[in-house]
Amino acid sequence: MSTPLFRTLIADDMQAVDRVIRARLHSDVVLIRQVAEYIISAGGKRLRPVLTLLSGRALGHGGEQLHELAAMIEFIHTATLLHDDVVDESDLRRGRETANALFGNAASVLVGDFLYTRAFQMMVTTRNMDILAVMAEATNIIAEGEVLQLLNIGNTDVTEDEYLRVIKYKTAKLFEASARVGALSAGASAEQVQAMAEYGMYLGTAFQIIDDVLDYSGDADTIGKSLGDDLAEGKPTLPLIYTMRNGNPEASATVREALEHASRDRFQDVLAAVQSCGALDYARAEAVKVAEQAVAALAPIPESDTRQALVELARLSVDRSA
Repeated sequence: MSTPLFRTLIADDMQAVDRVIRARLHSDVVLIRQVAEYIISAGGKRLRPVLTLLSGRALGHGGEQLHELAAMIEFIHTATLLHDDVVDESDLRRGRETANALFGNAASVLVGDFLYTRAFQMMVTTRNMDILAVMAEATNIIAEGEVLQLLNIGNTDVTEDEYLRVIKYKTAKLFEASARVGALSAGASAEQVQAMAEYGMYLGTAFQIIDDVLDYSGDADTIGKSLGDDLAEGKPTLPLIYTMRNGNPEASATVREALEHASRDRFQDVLAAVQSCGALDYARAEAVKVAEQAVAALAPIPESDTRQALVELARLSVDRSA
């Protein structure tokens, strides 16, 4: 497969961001360096810093400050991963042991805190109060999203709207902030900043819906985690919500029971139930709708290769197997 346009356009920028990440990871505390390096070196898609770079470039900005902001966004994201894996008791991410499995929960939580605070140190260097305000709000809402998700564990009465609220808080908010920060760094108009923020919110929502679909339709080696993790954690994601509302009585009861017990033991039964009523196709279709809303949000952004890369990114976010 050819390299996506969005990767090609910012290849040099991403190398610069990686250099910033390495430099800003420095700490005199050895364990902090070890844990942070372990989680950062795992790679991943780095979509959030990609989004900051593309947003800034689409509006005519580039250079060192944009690289610093993209690295800052990745630190925020990495901190949330460290905390998530402790809360979820996960032992596999991106095909490797999680940091908490390797170093312990205490180290993971504390290094996550280090990354959060280092990110805010990096924000301060921009001397841009708008960017600080965006990130302060975003991190606060992300924390609320984590708590909302915790409250929904094992809840078989969660509605689709409640599910989407968790996504918007927990996942899409950082996508939104990533895009907004890039636009703000470019000194874009209020209309363009808002357009990029809406693009990021829709992109993050579509991306997470597909992630939830892949937990029931992906390949464990490809997606880098065990299938059925969401079920084992009692998370009522869109495929399960749809099955409970629209499946036949047996399929609905199977999903309800498995969610209430938060067990992977009945994964095959749940998978059959989900497939029997078209829940995966429904969830994918919903993700595609949201991705097209992201594309539509780009209307105020000037035509360019970078804008086209943003369109491509939205559509690739829902056409993937990992």
